[in-house]
Amino acid sequence: MPADRPATLAAWLRTRSDAQLAALLAARPDVARPAPSDVVALASRLAVPVSVDRALDDLDAATLQVLDVVLLAPTDGVEAAEVVAALSGLPEGVVAAAVERLTTRALLWGEDVVHAPDQVRRGVRHPAGLGRRAAELRVTLPADLPAAVAALEPAERQVLERLAADRPVGHLPETGSGGAATPARRLLQAGLLARIDALNVELPREIGLLLRGDLPYGPPRVEPTPAVVERDPAVVDRQAAGAALESVGRIGELLAVLEEEPAGLLRSGGVAVRDRKRLAKALTVSEDDAGWLLELAFAAGLLDVGGPHRDEWLPTRGYDVWREQPLADRWAALAAGWLESTRLPSLVGQRDVAGKGVNALSPDLVRHTAPSIRRSALDALAGYPPGRGLAPDDLVGLLRWRTPRRGDRLAPVPDMLAEAARIGVLVGGVLSTGGRGLLVRGEEGAADGMQGLLPEPVDHVLAQPDLTLVAPGPLVAGLADTLAVVADVESSGGATVFRVSEGSVRRALDAGWSATDLHDFLARASRTPIPQSLDYLVDDVARQHGRLRVGSIECYVRSDDHGLLSQVLGDRRTASAELRRLAPGVLVSGLGADEVLTVLRSAGYAPAGESAGGAVLTRPPARPRAAGRRAGLPAAAAARPLTPAEAAATVREIRAGDAALAARPATPVRQVPGVTTAGTLEVLSRAIRDGLPVWLGYVDAQGSGSQRVVQPVSLAGGFLQGWDERRQESRTFAVHRITSVALVEEEAPAAGNG
Repeated sequence: MPADRPATLAAWLRTRSDAQLAALLAARPDVARPAPSDVVALASRLAVPVSVDRALDDLDAATLQVLDVVLLAPTDGVEAAEVVAALSGLPEGVVAAAVERLTTRALLWGEDVVHAPDQVRRGVRHPAGLGRRAAELRVTLPADLPAAVAALEPAERQVLERLAADRPVGHLPETGSGGAATPARRLLQAGLLARIDALNVELPREIGLLLRGDLPYGPPRVEPTPAVVERDPAVVDRQAAGAALESVGRIGELLAVLEEEPAGLLRSGGVAVRDRKRLAKALTVSEDDAGWLLELAFAAGLLDVGGPHRDEWLPTRGYDVWREQPLADRWAALAAGWLESTRLPSLVGQRDVAGKGVNALSPDLVRHTAPSIRRSALDALAGYPPGRGLAPDDLVGLLRWRTPRRGDRLAPVPDMLAEAARIGVLVGGVLSTGGRGLLVRGEEGAADGMQGLLPEPVDHVLAQPDLTLVAPGPLVAGLADTLAVVADVESSGGATVFRVSEGSVRRALDAGWSATDLHDFLARASRTPIPQSLDYLVDDVARQHGRLRVGSIECYVRSDDHGLLSQVLGDRRTASAELRRLAPGVLVSGLGADEVLTVLRSAGYAPAGESAGGAVLTRPPARPRAAGRRAGLPAAAAARPLTPAEAAATVREIRAGDAALAARPATPVRQVPGVTTAGTLEVLSRAIRDGLPVWLGYVDAQGSGSQRVVQPVSLAGGFLQGWDERRQESRTFAVHRITSVALVEEEAPAAGNG
C-alpha cells in the first residue's frame, strides 16, 4: 500500500472532512450517542456487530451486490473501476452511488481502493449467496471440478443449481424410498457438498461460481418498476375522510360502552373472548372488528388497564381530552398511535405455537419491528406523486428489493395496508393527504391534511315520530354525553340514530333527571318539534318511577301501594332479592340496596333509591379512568435520527478528542483523585497566567475517566473554570477529581478537520 494511503479505518476516518463525518453519524446515529471521545473510539463503535447489522439491513439489493464484489475479491482492496466492471449489468451511476453509500456509512473505506472492515465481512455470512471456500469447509474438491460436475445425474445437478442460486445452505434429507441414497447424500459422499452439522450441508464457493458461469455475483439486482395505481387525489381524500369519520365514531362508541361496563383483564393479558363478543354485539360489528377497535384505541393511548386493582380495561384520562378535540385532531391521534404501535392487530384470533387463540390486547401481539415496517411501507408509497401508488403485492416486491435483509419481516405488510385503509391513511394503494402529512410531521401533519374534509360537529338532533333522534353528523361532546344517558345508539355512520325507550328514560331518571328536565332537554336539542309519542313516553315512565323506594336496612322496600308490594313479594322473579314483609307498606331484605335495585329492575319494576331521610337518591354516571400510556414504545435514543446541529456538535467533540490525544505530553503531572498536589496547582496557575491550554485527565462523579484539552480561566475555592475544547463550552472542574495535567505544547496540532 502506498505510504500516503491510510492503513486502517481509523486513519481513513481522520482524512474525512467534517461534512463527511457528519454524514456518517447521520447515516448511523447509533454510534453517535454518547459522542465518541475520538476517531479511534468512533472506529471501534463502527465495528460493533449490532451496529454493522443495523447498517447492512438498511441497504438495497443493488448496494449489497456492490458490497459482495468487494467481499468476494481475492485481495483485501479492490479498485473502484474493478467494481464497476464486475457488475456490467448495473448502470455505472448505480454502482458509483452504491460505493458512495457504503463509504458514507463506513461499511467500505478508502478512496481509489476500497476495503471492507473485518466486522462487515463477518456480518455478511454468504456474500452474493455463495458458500465458503472449500478449504474453510475442509472439503477436498475433485481435481477436474468441471468434469465432475458435468458427469452428475440431472437430479444431483438440480440440487447443486438450487444451492448455487442464492442460498448455499440446505437441509440434508433422510434416505430415499427403499433405503436408497438421496441425490444430496450422493453429492456429500462425492465431496461436492460439505456437512456443517447433523442436518445441514453447504455448497463450496468454487462449485457455486462454476455453476453461475458469467454471472458470479448473480443476476443484476436492478430496482423493480411495478405498475403504478392511479386515482383522483380528491376522490382519495373524500374516501379517506369517510374511513376516518367511521374510525373516530366507532372508537367513541367502544369507549362509551367500556366506560359503563369495563372489560376484564385476563391473567395472561388481553381481553377475554366473551368480552369481545359483548362489545361486538353492543357495537353491531363482527368480533374481528371489535378486536381491531380495541387495538386501535389502545395504540392511541385511549384505553388501558385500570380500576381499583388494575384488573379492568378502561378509557384513559387522555380519552376525556381526546373527545373534546376537533375531529381532525382525534383522527390524527388514532393514525399516529397506529403508526407507532409495536403491536400487530391482524394476529387477533390466530393460533399461537401452543395452538391457543391469541386474544385482543394480549402481549403475544407485540412485535418491536412493526413500527419500522409500517413506516417503510408508507415511505415507499410516499415516493410517488399524490394520486399514485402501488398494489400490495407490488409494494412488497419493491420493499424486498429495498431491504432484502429484512425480507422475512415483510409478511405482515398486506395486513398493515388493510389497517391503513380502515383508518383513512391509505385508499386503494394511494396515500391520502392526511397519510402524507402523518409521515412528514406526525399528528400535526395528519390533522392538517384532514382539515376541511371532515364535517364540523353538530349541536342538535332531529326528533322523529318513531321515538328516534337522528344526529346529522358527529355530535359535540356535551350533547353526546347527554344522549348516551337518555337514548341508545341504534345505528351509526355519517348520521347516528339514537332510540329513546322506556329503559333509556328510566336510566335518565335513575341518574337524577326529572320528567321536566327531559322535556326541556329534548326541546333544546331537537331542531324538529318533539313528537307527542315521545312526550307521552317520558311522562308514563316518570309516573311509574319511584313508586317503590329502596333503602338500607340491609335493606327495605316501601310503597304506599300495598297491592304493588304484595305483587313484588309474590313475584318469582324477585325471589333472589330475599324480600319479606316488615309492615303493611314495607318489605325488607338481607341484601344490599344496590343488589335489590338490580333484581327489581331486571324483573320489570321501576324502583328508586332512597336516603335515610326519605329523599330520592340519584346515580351519577360513573366515569372510571385508567392512567393511560401510548402502546407504541418510543424509539430508542440510539436509533433516533440525528439533527444537523447534533451531528456537527458530535464532530467537534471527536476532533477535540483527537487533538487532546495528539497534544498529550509524554510526562504529565499526575495525582491521585481526591489528593491535590502542589505540582497540579503550579501547572494550572502557570496556564492561567500565560493563557496556555492544558491537557487534563479528569474523573467525573460517576467514576468515568476522560482526557480533554482545556483553556483555564480561573482557579479558586478548589474549582477550575475553563473552556472545554472538546465540548466547545465553559466547564467547571473540581480540582480534587483531576488525575493528570500538562501544558499543551505549542507545536501540538489543534482541533480541526483532521
